[in-house]
Amino acid sequence: MAILYICNKNCMPKKVFFLKTCDTSRHIIKEMGDSLKNFTFQEIKEHPITPNQLEEMKKLAGSYEALFSRRAKKYKEMGLKDMNLSEEDYKYYLLQEYTFLKRPVIIVDNEIFIGSSKKNVAALKDKLQTLSNN
Repeated sequence: MAILYICNKNCMPKKVFFLKTCDTSRHIIKEMGDSLKNFTFQEIKEHPITPNQLEEMKKLAGSYEALFSRRAKKYKEMGLKDMNLSEEDYKYYLLQEYTFLKRPVIIVDNEIFIGSSKKNVAALKDKLQTLSNN
């Protein structure tokens, strides 16, 4: 789901947050091909997301929960699945452990594309196609 947010002067206009060991991230990046050639890539294990980056992503996504992956092994291992997490909890865990970020997160101008759902990937393709036609 793409959520519109008016970008301020400090926003990330074209950025890909990914994990190089994540097959899904690699597959989507490969599928997008040259459409991502002018994007900045940030490998989140080697270069963790900063509080400012997370805040910007939250503004675009609408919540920290939207960025949080319940598929991460640590989600069950840490007993988080049995807890009622707040927005502050999601923020805390996203900053503490890179595996909790849904992947990939791709920011295109003022839109954010989170994760690997078919609907999300299709919306990303449409956005990138629109950019290449302009």
